Amino acid sequence: MLNSDQKSEFDSLLPGQSNENGATRRTALKAALGVGYAATALPIMAQTAIKTSAEGLKAGETSFEVNGFKVPAYYAAPAGKTGLPVILVIQEIFGVHEYIADTVRRLAKAGYLAIAPELYARQGDPAEFGELAKLMAEVVSKVPDAQVMADLDGAVKWAGANGGDTAKVGITGFCWGGRVTWLYSAHNPGVKAGVAWYGRLVGASTPLTPKHPIDITPILNGPVLGLYGGQDSGIPLDTVDKMKAALAGGSAAAKASRFVVYPDAPHAFHADYRPSFRKEPAEDGWKRALAWFKANGVA
Repeated sequence: MLNSDQKSEFDSLLPGQSNENGATRRTALKAALGVGYAATALPIMAQTAIKTSAEGLKAGETSFEVNGFKVPAYYAAPAGKTGLPVILVIQEIFGVHEYIADTVRRLAKAGYLAIAPELYARQGDPAEFGELAKLMAEVVSKVPDAQVMADLDGAVKWAGANGGDTAKVGITGFCWGGRVTWLYSAHNPGVKAGVAWYGRLVGASTPLTPKHPIDITPILNGPVLGLYGGQDSGIPLDTVDKMKAALAGGSAAAKASRFVVYPDAPHAFHADYRPSFRKEPAEDGWKRALAWFKANGVA
């Protein structure tokens, strides 16, 4: 059975094992597609997909070690600068592909060192999957929250050793990554602020996902801005209302958290390469995200 994040990914699409060779296979698949998008995310809406140049940036693939495993990541930062505020960019269900990489570059253009670690890397390579259901069953459903939190800690450490100021850390994520944004904002005391794009807020407790955003409001460290769609069939608005109530009784950061719900927007309205993209909410949300980070001491 699909959880609400997974169902949302299905609803927003049209019908349509990690090892040392994983990067080679991923590159080959990207070349075969002619684009850097996940096969499971096809079809690509080329007319709306944003392409952000790497000019003026230092950008590319990197990796960092966590518990003996090298976690791959994509990063970007203004070239020749140090002491940069840091933004962790958390992938949607399809992993770190061109849309996430472009988002990283957009944040670098705004003055941040942004990094998107491949958080499924131990479980498998999303680029190898052409069917969403198979990706969910064989990779995504096997990713423990504890592993994700540790890998994000590793990303922050990497950023600090590569020109980032770890006293100024923010986080943003989309769908699967939206949920992670809430969780990591509670996990890491150093997070100044988060921006969660349509991440699920409630769910059943399991050994791999013991808590959900609604459960961590008492220990939220940095305030989170939630950007959600009123027409998101996978994230009912009553769960947003429940989260608002929980935040009101939570930590100081929880009380400072806010939601913006775009009444006519579906799930994944920021994903400019997909049919779910809605230009006005996406642009408004992006402006709000940058303002949120600035207002809360990340910039």
